[in-house]
Amino acid sequence: MRMRTATFATAAVFVAGLGLTACNSGNDDAKTGETSSPVTTASPASKASATAGTSTGKTGGSQASATATGSGSGSGGGAVSACTTKTTTVRFIASATHASESEPAAATVKVTNTSGRTCTIVGATTLTAKDDQGKADPVETDNSAAGTDAVDLGPGASATAEVLYTDLNFDGSQSAREVCAVQASSVRIALPKDVARTVKVTKASGSAGVFNVCTKDVKFGSFHS
Repeated sequence: MRMRTATFATAAVFVAGLGLTACNSGNDDAKTGETSSPVTTASPASKASATAGTSTGKTGGSQASATATGSGSGSGGGAVSACTTKTTTVRFIASATHASESEPAAATVKVTNTSGRTCTIVGATTLTAKDDQGKADPVETDNSAAGTDAVDLGPGASATAEVLYTDLNFDGSQSAREVCAVQASSVRIALPKDVARTVKVTKASGSAGVFNVCTKDVKFGSFHS
């Protein structure tokens, strides 16, 4: 009887030990599961901070872009104004020598900048010569065919262009060779996009001259400084 009681007691202790071991094992597994599988949840404050950072980054990029654009569009210098009647003087100098049957006479148009700032001649300049007596149609021409590239004139600087023409009548008698249809003591000259001005014809010395034109074949050259 005592032996059965001892056996039962031993068996009860063994079963209790197994239960305790299983319980501890379950707790350890639970702890291991919690440690190996953490779940991180961003707090609202963290999300707000991240959003603010992104917005700031975008704003900073936009400001940097705007700054770059602003500096690129800045002017590197003022635009050069066109030469006009208000900023220049013009001379028309008749040819010092007569034309020949193979070579034309060459008059000179001289433009001088009288202002304190650089101006430019760009485009076609026109020339009109009317006979002083009104006995013939006027001679009209421009230098568009010769070239109208920009010519900048600093204060006090000048640019010149040739005007080629025939001042002798080779078909007439010897005594009438110098009698041409148009004999003009002044001409009208208009710089590009400017009003025409009356210019006295002079000789190279500055004394009064005559623009004696026997044919309509008048060629206005380009300006060069």
